[in-house]
Amino acid sequence: MTAYDPGNIFGKIIRGEIPAHKVFEDADVLVMMDIFPQSKGHVLVIPKAASRNLLDADPAALSRAIVQVQRVAQAVRKSLSPDGIRVVQYNEAPAGQSVFHLHFHVIPVYDSMELGRHGQGKADDAELIAQAKAIAAAL
Repeated sequence: MTAYDPGNIFGKIIRGEIPAHKVFEDADVLVMMDIFPQSKGHVLVIPKAASRNLLDADPAALSRAIVQVQRVAQAVRKSLSPDGIRVVQYNEAPAGQSVFHLHFHVIPVYDSMELGRHGQGKADDAELIAQAKAIAAAL
């Protein structure tokens, strides 16, 4: 397997080198809006520990991250009232991973709205800011 590259975009965001629409941050994770969302309120939960994906993640860091995934999913449900929530995590390019830093997608699903494709269609920054504030308030 390819080694972790700390120069990936999520590594840069975690270090504050690139801005993001942050929802929540603590010592273990950064939660931010996906700028190429599959639906309204699509959030990324990114463990801060360096790992390429689930396959090389430290189990302790992984266990702390999954608790935050659940917490964020509950906040998305409370703040945006989707009909369902999809949690997705990709491992390596053939499986759909495009940023090689472990992260989880929390994707609200609405009966009246078809999901967009992964990584396509940049969202409006004002909408992302409003969604981030609503989800953060529900945390």
